Amino acid sequence: MRHTLPIAPQFYVTAPQSCPYLSGRRERKLFTALQGEQAEKLNNALSKQGFRRSQNVLYRPSCTECAACLSARIRVADFKPRRSQKRVAKRNGSLVRSARSAWATEEQYALFRRYLDVRHAEGGMADMDVFEFAAMIEETPVKTRVVEYRDQDRGDALTAVCLTDILDDGLSLVYSFFDPDMARNSLGTYVIMDHVALAREAGLPFVYLGYWVPGSDKMGYKAQFQGLEVYLGGEWQRLGDPSDYSNQAHPLSIDPIAQQVAQINLPDLRGAD
Repeated sequence: MRHTLPIAPQFYVTAPQSCPYLSGRRERKLFTALQGEQAEKLNNALSKQGFRRSQNVLYRPSCTECAACLSARIRVADFKPRRSQKRVAKRNGSLVRSARSAWATEEQYALFRRYLDVRHAEGGMADMDVFEFAAMIEETPVKTRVVEYRDQDRGDALTAVCLTDILDDGLSLVYSFFDPDMARNSLGTYVIMDHVALAREAGLPFVYLGYWVPGSDKMGYKAQFQGLEVYLGGEWQRLGDPSDYSNQAHPLSIDPIAQQVAQINLPDLRGAD
């Protein structure tokens, strides 16, 4: 009889670097590899504990002096669009959604480059070439789709793209980009609302949005979605008054890294004997 020993994921920490969300702060990430036959099970389990996927890596902020980044998700059953969000939906009424396999195209990359050059010219992805873009889209060990939005009023022009993971309890928006010339259309907000509709159609209870960062103008819009939850203190809780979360930027709110790892609830990754 052959016995297979379970292989527990190994966790690592990145070196500190400048925080892209809060001025004067340093960010650090806790991460583990996402690979093998049990990748999907691990992605499902850690996504529910505040982790995010980037290609074949799962990561979560683990900064030494700040815990401001809070993983956020929308409870689909509780989402009701605000008046301003209804106007966004109306402005984008000519967009048509299509979901395709995780395969990069030149058309997507052209839109991606325009988006970065206008919106994130100084960001960490600013120098990404077409091969790195293809890796971002295609290197996925889990169930992933590329959701494209085309504008019927502009000859089916590719207008927005979202790389989306399908979890066992929801949709996870890994990365999205859109036409920077259509800022008035609030395409980022529209893509999120459409994913709520898509999750509802699929019977999935949550839409994972990545991180909400109190005090960051870049991330403030996420707090405008009804039904929002944040992962805090090892559990998901309804978002209250956003100003109540400012103390998460205090250094005394940080657990030691060894304690953070010990508190991670890992799934049973043993294969069948």
